[in-house]
Amino acid sequence: MAKVKFTAGRIDAFVCEPGKVQSFLWDTVAPGLGLRVTGAGARSYIFQGKLDGRTLRITIGDPKSWTIEQAQSEARRLKVQTDDGQDPRQTKRDAVAARELVRVESVRKNLVFGDVWPLYLDASKTGWGERHYRDHLRLSAVGGQVRKRSSVLTMAGPLASLLDTGLKDMTAERLAVWLEKESASRPTSAAQSYRLLRAFIRWCDGEKEFSGLIPAGAYQAQKVKKVVQPTKAKEGDSLQREQLPLWLKSVREVGNPVISAYLQALLITGARREEMAGLKWADVDFQWRSMTIRDKVEGQRIIPLTPYLASLLSMLPRRNQWVFSSPTAADGKVAEPRIAHNDALAKAGLPHVTLHGLRRSFGTLCEWVEMPSGISAQIMGYKPSALAEKHYRRRPLDLLRMWHDKIEAWLLEQGGIPFDAGQVQSSLRVVSTHSKKAIL
Repeated sequence: MAKVKFTAGRIDAFVCEPGKVQSFLWDTVAPGLGLRVTGAGARSYIFQGKLDGRTLRITIGDPKSWTIEQAQSEARRLKVQTDDGQDPRQTKRDAVAARELVRVESVRKNLVFGDVWPLYLDASKTGWGERHYRDHLRLSAVGGQVRKRSSVLTMAGPLASLLDTGLKDMTAERLAVWLEKESASRPTSAAQSYRLLRAFIRWCDGEKEFSGLIPAGAYQAQKVKKVVQPTKAKEGDSLQREQLPLWLKSVREVGNPVISAYLQALLITGARREEMAGLKWADVDFQWRSMTIRDKVEGQRIIPLTPYLASLLSMLPRRNQWVFSSPTAADGKVAEPRIAHNDALAKAGLPHVTLHGLRRSFGTLCEWVEMPSGISAQIMGYKPSALAEKHYRRRPLDLLRMWHDKIEAWLLEQGGIPFDAGQVQSSLRVVSTHSKKAIL
């Protein structure tokens, strides 16, 4: 093994021996320092030493970039490390990892709400209903967009003013100021935005990349909670027994039979508006009188198909897979039935009732026929609230059907609608034999 005192001339003159892959020239000044030259002409300073009885070789750098003195100094440093039982390669990896950790932490601490909010929506939307997802988009929209039917630009959502706020700056003081400002002009939207933000913060705390960035307890602070407007059911947002004749008459006269049936279905089943809009023909069983509802709580639930509702569905056009279809909607199903419902309420001279209010009406009106609360809750898809309900009382469909038929018959009686359930069930047997062929 050739050893010489490294000089610029000797370094430049050294070449790989003919027929070899690489050749080495070793320095007599700095122990372990060598010059490696390959057959292809590549040149580099290296350090070679012993660690735990094994030979290790580390590349220092190109002679064009390193002077002889710098290479000798680096070789001495590596020699000290190996003599001390340290692996310079691991030391270097640790240093790189430490620098990367500092860089990542710096990036983390500079994240703003607008950076992470879209990631939260993408990670969560598969477990949300369509309307819940749209609420997140609407309440965080920056505004300034052209409306479809108006020249007035859209307004920014309450969450939009937080988009540029750093996660580390989302303190209780910052959230309280934000909520107070938004609640002054739109208290309901501000309260809803607060609840969405609260869920977002909880998600961040459970994600390694974002945990610990938002000050702990920010959304739970008393100064924040006291600004949030309490959620209240809209006054009069349900139908009373004495209003049923006017409501049913007006809704049955709606020009679009699909929307008319849809509105009546909401009242008769107590289903959520998105659940009923997403009903497919494959979910309806006329023979065994059942409907499979895509449930946002349990995933799905099977409820009875009552005689009158079955007769309404059997007369609807089968344009596509959706029961409540729409030839003009982009996805083929009913999209905005509120307009027709509001018109029907106005013609009947009734106070405003939302589509969700029809769900609330079902739960309230069930008490007139003394339906057990557990049965109405199971039909409506409420999460069991008591231990007995959760673990032991999942009623079979025939028991649900007995009570569901009863409330439907009572609703029709109060509305003054003559209806022969036995005659309709006979005609539906014919429908059930052809329903599969009619489904697209």
